[in-house]
Amino acid sequence: MEEKSRKNPSWAKAFSVYRHPRVLGMLFLGFSAGLPLLLVGGTFTAWLRDLGVSLAAIGFLSWVGMAHSLKILWAPVVDRMPLPFLTPLLGRRRSWMLLAQIFLLVSLLGMAFTDPREHLAWVALWAVLAGFASATQDIAIDAYRIEAAEKEFQGAMAASYVLGYRVALLAAGAGALHLAAGLSWSVAYGTMAFLMGVGILTTFIIQEPDVFVDEKTRRLEREVAVLENGNGEKKNFFKDMRLWFAGAIIGPFADFWQRFRFTGLVILLFIGLFRISDIFMGVMANPFYLDLGFTKTQIGNVAAAFGLAMTLTGAALGGVLVARFGIMRMLIATAVLAPLTNLTFSWLALLGPEMYGLVVAIMSDNISAGMAVAVFIAYLSSLTNTAYTATQYALFSSIMTLPGQFLAGFTGVLVEHISWFWFFISSALIGIPAIFLAILLARLANPDRIKQPGHGRKS
Repeated sequence: MEEKSRKNPSWAKAFSVYRHPRVLGMLFLGFSAGLPLLLVGGTFTAWLRDLGVSLAAIGFLSWVGMAHSLKILWAPVVDRMPLPFLTPLLGRRRSWMLLAQIFLLVSLLGMAFTDPREHLAWVALWAVLAGFASATQDIAIDAYRIEAAEKEFQGAMAASYVLGYRVALLAAGAGALHLAAGLSWSVAYGTMAFLMGVGILTTFIIQEPDVFVDEKTRRLEREVAVLENGNGEKKNFFKDMRLWFAGAIIGPFADFWQRFRFTGLVILLFIGLFRISDIFMGVMANPFYLDLGFTKTQIGNVAAAFGLAMTLTGAALGGVLVARFGIMRMLIATAVLAPLTNLTFSWLALLGPEMYGLVVAIMSDNISAGMAVAVFIAYLSSLTNTAYTATQYALFSSIMTLPGQFLAGFTGVLVEHISWFWFFISSALIGIPAIFLAILLARLANPDRIKQPGHGRKS
C-alpha cells in the first residue's frame, strides 16, 4: 500500500507541482518561445498580402519557418559552445536564451520599420534572422526545461510551457491583426518586439540549472577524446576543433545508441509517428470548416478562442495526469485519443454546419491535443542525457514534425479525390501505428523504469 502511494501521489500533491517556481518560470519562457512563431508565419504572410505582395513571393518567404525543422544542425553549438562575456555571467543556457532574445527584439523592430512594398529584400532578411533566432531560443529553452527540474515535474513544466506558448500565439495572431487593423503593421510588429521583454526579463530572473553528468557519460567522452588523440599530434587549433566536434556531435548520438541500442530505432520511429495524425489533419481544418458552411466569425470564436481554451485545459490536465500516473501510461492513452478524436470531424462532416457539432469536435480534439503535447514533451525530456540536452532534444523535435509536415503537403490532393468524411477517417487510421509502438515501448523502453543518466542536479 505504501509503494502504491509512493508511485501514485494524491491529486492534491499532483496539482501542487504547478506551484514550483521553475514551473511558473516556464510559463513566461513559453510565451517568449511562442511569440515569434506567427510573426514569421501566418501573421507575416497576412501582412505581406495585405500590402499587395505577390503570392509567389509570399510562398517563397514561407520557407523562413523551416529554421525550426533544421535546428538540429546548430543545436550542438548551442549545447556546448560558451559565449564570451555572457556565459560566465549567466551560464550556458541563459546566455544563449538572452542572445537569441536580443536578436529577436532587433529583427522584429527591423520588420516594424521596413516597408515590404519598397524594401522586400530587407524584410525577408529580418524575417530570416527572426526565424533562426526563434529556433535558437527554442533549443536553449528546451534544454533549460529538461535540466531545471526533476523528472516528476517534467509534465507540469511542459504544460506550463504550452500555456505560455499558446497565449503568445493568441497575442501574435489575433492581437497583432487587431493592432494592424486599428493602427498599422509597424505598430503591431513594434508592440510584439516590446513583448519580447517578457522573455528577456525572465531570463535574468531565473537561475541557471546545475547539471549532473554521470560517470558513464564522462567515460564515453574520454574514450572519444582518446580516439581523436591517438596519433600523438601536438595540441593545435584544428585538433581542438576535432575534439570539440567529437564531444558535441558524436557524443550525443553515441550516448543515445549506448543507452537504448536497437530499442532506440523503435523510439525514433515512435517519435516520428506519434503526432502524425494531428499534423496531417490540422492543415485542412480551416478549409473544412469553410467548405462545410461555417462563417469566419464562427470559426474564429469556436476554433480559435474556444479551441485555445480547450488546448490549455488539455495541457494542464496532461501535466497533472503525468504526475499522477506516470509518463508511459499517459503516452499510451494520448496515442489512442489522437486518432479517436479525429473521428469527431468525420461525424461533423455528416452532420453539417451545426454549432453544437463544431463545439464538440473542437473540444474533443483540442483537449486531447493539449494533453498529447504536454505528455509527449515530458516523454522526450525523459529520453535526454543532460550532458547533451539541447542536441538530443532538437533531434527528437525535428523528427517529431518532419514526417507529418511532409505528408500534410498532399492533403489537399487527397481531399479532392475523397470526401471530407473519408479524409478524417484516413487521418485517424495513420495514427494507429503509434498506438502499437507506444505499447511496445512500455515493455522495451519505459522511461518510468529506465534510469536516465545525467538527470538530476548537483547537491
